[in-house]
Amino acid sequence: MEVVEIFSYEFMHRALIAGLLVSISCAVLGLFMVLRREAMIGHGLAHVTFGGVALALLLNKSPLFVSLGFGFLASIAIVFLKDKAGLGGDTGIGILSSLGMALGIVLASVAGDFNADLLSYFFGSLLTIGPKEEIIAAILASLVLLVLALFFNELVYASFDQESAIVSGIKVRTLDIVLVSLSAVTVVIGMKVVGLLLIAALMVIPAATALIGATSFKMAVIKAVLVAVISVVGGLIAAVYWDLPAAGSIVLISGILLGLRLIFSKA
Repeated sequence: MEVVEIFSYEFMHRALIAGLLVSISCAVLGLFMVLRREAMIGHGLAHVTFGGVALALLLNKSPLFVSLGFGFLASIAIVFLKDKAGLGGDTGIGILSSLGMALGIVLASVAGDFNADLLSYFFGSLLTIGPKEEIIAAILASLVLLVLALFFNELVYASFDQESAIVSGIKVRTLDIVLVSLSAVTVVIGMKVVGLLLIAALMVIPAATALIGATSFKMAVIKAVLVAVISVVGGLIAAVYWDLPAAGSIVLISGILLGLRLIFSKA
């Protein structure tokens, strides 16, 4: 089967569009999170979202909207624990991720009849994305990229020199909330693409790869997007040719690209 023929199928077309939009938004957002030493926020929010998905399935509600609510509340709580409670950001992430995962496990145990559906969100099901899910992913991913573009200069300034940004009048705390909230949205739209288990990888690996030897932040953005695109396209091709899980293949390819970048950067 030719590569062009693979993407001629409707389900592959939907998977490609959703995968590209989500991975690109993850890559660009991830650059800021990695620079700010907050790369694990995606991991923590994924655990919290797991609890939201379990609750939604238990109540027979939409996992998307319930998870978004959980994510926004968790993002505000993370900022509060870091700034108000005197705890580090990693401590807040650890607390909330543990509570979210515990809630998901308890709810899954209480109503075991939806465990299969819950696992599909946990591990991802990119090849089964429907038209409605594709549209929602496209809208939310575009929203994430739009907000990042609107606050791009302020985010770059605050990421490299937070103290100077505060002195210059930039509302750094507001930007913190914006970034964490965008992370929550990205985790939610990514749970059908690579699953909650791997979404954090898409927010970290392409960004880390792009930042190695980067001469400018804009060049890092271009490289991160390139890594995301190659990972999604390659992962989908691998999934079809060798009957592999699409989510795992996408993340593994991004990891391979990171390894190659590390090798050739030292050559």
